[in-house]
Amino acid sequence: MKTLREVDCGQSATVKKLTGTGPVKRRIMDMGITKGVEIFVRKVAPLGDPIEVTVRGYELSLRKADAEMIEVE
Repeated sequence: MKTLREVDCGQSATVKKLTGTGPVKRRIMDMGITKGVEIFVRKVAPLGDPIEVTVRGYELSLRKADAEMIEVE
């Protein structure tokens, strides 16, 4: 299983599972990132934080730690 953090820039991935708990998982879900949604990785900062993605037509920035909680296929 790979995480969103391992997806290369310019690639898309489908969310399989969210592994976070409590407020962190709630914050990720509030961004519209839920099981089955497709995420396109637009840009990754030189040190890997933040990761800029497009989800459901919205451009978002994710923390590296948050991206590691999103399992994709």
